[in-house]
Parts: sequence; structure tokens; C-alpha cells
Amino acid sequence: MLKFVKGNLENIDNVQIYPLISLLIFFIFFVVLFYWVITAKKEHIKEVSNIPLDLDTNNQNDELL
Repeated sequence: MLKFVKGNLENIDNVQIYPLISLLIFFIFFVVLFYWVITAKKEHIKEVSNIPLDLDTNNQNDELL
């Protein structure tokens, strides 16, 4: 299976740049995500973490009516 893929990739010019680009995109994504997590406001994180609980109590109140 690998020889079929490798054979096709050898015909593409400058194919060695694609793994480097994908690694760069992966690394930049996680650096930005890490920065966002570090700088996020605690109030926002608490509000978002309580959304499932708020939805559950709203559904229970609707069922009682």
C-alpha cells in the first residue's frame, strides 16, 4: 500500500514542503489555542462551563409545566 502512495508522491515537484506546512499549521493552531486559554477571563470560562447545567434546569422546568 505504501509503495503506491510513495510512487505517486515522488512524481510531484517540491512535495517535501507539504509535511513542513502541515506541521507549521498544527503548531500555530495549538500555540494560539494555548494563548487563548491562558488569557481567557475567568468569568467567561465559568459562564460557559455552566451552560449544560442551565439547559438541564430549563428543560426540567418546561416538563413540569
